[in-house]
Amino acid sequence: MPVQVFVSGGSNIDAVTNIRNAVAGLRGEFGELSLSSVYRSPAVGFDGEDFLNIIIGFVTDRSASDCAGVMNALESASGRTDAQRGFTARPLDLDMVLYGDLVDGSPELRVPRDDVTEYPFVLGPLAEIAPDFRHPVTGETMADMWRGFDRSNLTMTVEQGVI
Repeated sequence: MPVQVFVSGGSNIDAVTNIRNAVAGLRGEFGELSLSSVYRSPAVGFDGEDFLNIIIGFVTDRSASDCAGVMNALESASGRTDAQRGFTARPLDLDMVLYGDLVDGSPELRVPRDDVTEYPFVLGPLAEIAPDFRHPVTGETMADMWRGFDRSNLTMTVEQGVI
């Protein structure tokens, strides 16, 4: 049965090229994509170059673990290494933040990702392309979650001309 998937993409090393390559790679694997605007935001948890962030949505019959494997392969193809995990600069970070209504806390999947409720560069773009999609744990729509999100320290801006 087809499942709606949302992926958070981010890069702060050769960011424009790596975001474009990620979109092309996901399109090649999954077909038609829904793309949010691309947002520029400061690095979180470390001092580094700004990140470019995007939310990419698609519908697939593939399993969650298969989708995660595609994302890992695209990260590796960008030159990302195991040393670039956590709060550090990276050429590409692709996280499956939502896989339909699946709730899976295993280290391999972790969906829904806490990033959805914690970071404006994930929730804002999700609300942009999927305002009526409901969070599988809270039941709230992305639009309602975004309306209630504390944006008092919001530091992200739309980056034109990336996609």
